[in-house]
Amino acid sequence: MLVKKAYKFRIYPNKEQEILIAKTIGCSRFVFNHFLGMWNDVYKETGKGLTYNSCSARLPQLKMELEWLKEVDSIAIQSAIKNLADAYNRFFKKQNDKPRFKSKKNNVQSYTTKYTNGNIAIVDNKIKLPKLGFVKFAKSREVHGRIMNVTVRRNSSGKYFVSILTEVDIQPLEKADSAICIDLGITDFAILSDGHKIDNHKFTSKMEKNLKREQRKLSRRALIAKNKGIDLLDAKNYQKQKRKVARLHERVINQRDDYLNKLSTEIIKNHDIICIEDLNAKGMLRNHKLAKSISDVSWSAFVSKLEYKVTWYGKTIVKVSRWFPSSQICSDCGHHDGKKSLKIRDWTCPICHANHDRDINASKNILAEGLRTLASV
Repeated sequence: MLVKKAYKFRIYPNKEQEILIAKTIGCSRFVFNHFLGMWNDVYKETGKGLTYNSCSARLPQLKMELEWLKEVDSIAIQSAIKNLADAYNRFFKKQNDKPRFKSKKNNVQSYTTKYTNGNIAIVDNKIKLPKLGFVKFAKSREVHGRIMNVTVRRNSSGKYFVSILTEVDIQPLEKADSAICIDLGITDFAILSDGHKIDNHKFTSKMEKNLKREQRKLSRRALIAKNKGIDLLDAKNYQKQKRKVARLHERVINQRDDYLNKLSTEIIKNHDIICIEDLNAKGMLRNHKLAKSISDVSWSAFVSKLEYKVTWYGKTIVKVSRWFPSSQICSDCGHHDGKKSLKIRDWTCPICHANHDRDINASKNILAEGLRTLASV
């Protein structure tokens, strides 16, 4: 099956390439904002807005008026208009909010360029990019499939990355003849129906002491710059500390993402059917006592990884309603004697006298309900 797959690598541009990347990002942002302003004006007058073709037709004239737009990759500028058109299309379909102007103060700055006539290529430990030429990159794995486009990104930590989107043919994995339930939690990240509990590594909590200390330093340097009347973009000490804080956040994100990728892949490889509770993570984040812990475990990110991997590898995922009383029912005899307080972590069924761990019992019930739902489809 042909699927779109992204590969992300860190790149190491030289000084000239860094300058050109900054110019390309700036030009892409300018073009996006320029046509967004025009689009907003037309939308206010007609309620419809412009189109990609109408904006693209005006780009050559804009380049004639502003010569510096010709210094950078023309496809990157064209992609900025395409991104704007896509954003407005989603807005009209009520899939997202109205597009907003881009700012150079955003933490992540990027531009996208498309593959055409061999303008993007990988040779040994270097990647060829339009206008930039060959750039060194950390080639941690081979890139498979047909290259479609590339996004060059500069993070707030000062590091540069390239994301390569490819179209690749992925074959289904061998059948494992196994079904499993994953009951997501906070104390334990996941409780499996086979009795295994997967540890919650609490990546943010482990880094919290360092983050707080460095964040306080950042606040103090911002206050010093303000008292001296220096703009934060020009305050060197503030910007240096800002990059340090960004690197700590980046480390937490990378640790969590790596963990979730490895765990989801392992589960997909070893099981054909995965049953999971359909949690309302957004709603649960409104609980201020649990919001921090829920954000740290990243349930939504984990479920998203499972969903696209089951599609890739020919497996099945079944979501069970969040209202299903999984922790209240005896998984052995099916007895349900009413709601049990969250303080009760283990209990004995009064009918069959089976002793249950609350979380493992819930995962067994979710598995049974998921298999029943799948059989009835």
